[in-house]
Amino acid sequence: MGTETREKIVAAALEIVREGGAMLSVRSVAARAGVGASTLRHYFPSQKALMETVFTALYDEALPDERMRDTTIAPRDRLIESLWQMLEPVGTPVVARDVWVTLFHTFIGPEATEDARKGYLVLVRHAEQRIVAWLEMLEAEGALVPGDNIQRTRFLLTVTDGLSIERALPMDNTHIAHERPTLATAVDAILRAP
Repeated sequence: MGTETREKIVAAALEIVREGGAMLSVRSVAARAGVGASTLRHYFPSQKALMETVFTALYDEALPDERMRDTTIAPRDRLIESLWQMLEPVGTPVVARDVWVTLFHTFIGPEATEDARKGYLVLVRHAEQRIVAWLEMLEAEGALVPGDNIQRTRFLLTVTDGLSIERALPMDNTHIAHERPTLATAVDAILRAP
């Protein structure tokens, strides 16, 4: 019963997020899951604990590690492909504009709440952890010289963030053809670094 209730709560919170609800209030999640607020608090004592679980599930869904674990593919190509997956949710230039407007209003704009900002930090932390794990895999394989994977991760995230913002800007669509080569340049920079 316990695991089933916890899964029902997580599923309800995921539905709310997928519908565009950045704020996961105890009341809204409990109502969607069909449980009382005290039951939700039993499984998730804080809103942060709930958000961590939900965003972990979202990242596992959006950025699976299967590609990075496929050692039949060259390490460079696996990392480029995995970073490319980070751009897929941004979509086409029209969708990218909508995504960035939503991100701004939800996490940065004057209407953004402190809880929403904390939610964004959870998202960033999960992205960083995912990329660090990818780099550690490459180090273990001997494809990447051991080094500061946090700094490497910040660099790769800066590149992918820049590409996703560029998609949202009013440009012709030819810049999209340069995204993979840009990711390749970034990956080459860390793979060749001493």
